[in-house]
Amino acid sequence: MNQERRDRLRDAAIGLLAGSSSRGLTHRAVDAAADVPPGTTKNYFPTRDALLQAAAERIFELYAAVPRPAPTDRASLTALIVALLENATGPARARLLAFYELRGEAPRAPWLASAVDAFSAADFAYFEQAQRAAGLPVTPQRAATVTLALHAALFHLLAEGPATIAAAGLDDLDRFVRELLDTVYGTAT
Repeated sequence: MNQERRDRLRDAAIGLLAGSSSRGLTHRAVDAAADVPPGTTKNYFPTRDALLQAAAERIFELYAAVPRPAPTDRASLTALIVALLENATGPARARLLAFYELRGEAPRAPWLASAVDAFSAADFAYFEQAQRAAGLPVTPQRAATVTLALHAALFHLLAEGPATIAAAGLDDLDRFVRELLDTVYGTAT
C-alpha cells in the first residue's frame, strides 16, 4: 500500500479526532479531510476499529519523533520539559487532543486500552529515565509524581482556560517546571 497516502489518511483521522471527537471519525469524513476519493479510507482501514488503531499508531509515531535530547542536569531537564509542553500546546496540539479522545474510547475497546496503556507506561518510564539522567535522586514515586503533574498540566493547557492556567501557574512554563522539580526533589542548589 502507498505509505504516503496511508499517513495522509492517518493524519486526517487525527485531525478529525482532535476537532470533532471520536463521534466525528468516520470513513467518509476521513476521505473528505484527506481529499481522497470516496472509499479510499475503507480500503486502507476496513473497520472503525482499524481506523482507530491506525490513528493511535500514528499518534505514537509522531510522539516518538519529537526531539528529546538527553538531559545532563536539572537545567537541561527543565528546558526539555518546557519544550515538550510548548510542543504539545503548539505543533502537537491536534495529536494530543486526538490522544485524549482515544483515551476516552479505551474503556470500551480492550485492544485500544492495551495500546494506550503500553504507550502511557513507556511515557512514565521515559520521564523517570530523564529525571535520573539529570542527576536527580529519583524514586519511582517521585518520577511518577512529576509525570502525573505534567499530564495534568497538558490537560489544562489544552483546555486553554486562562483563569485555570494562571491559577495553576502554567502561564510561565519555565517557572512551573522549576517549582514542580523543587517541590518533588527539593530546591536546586
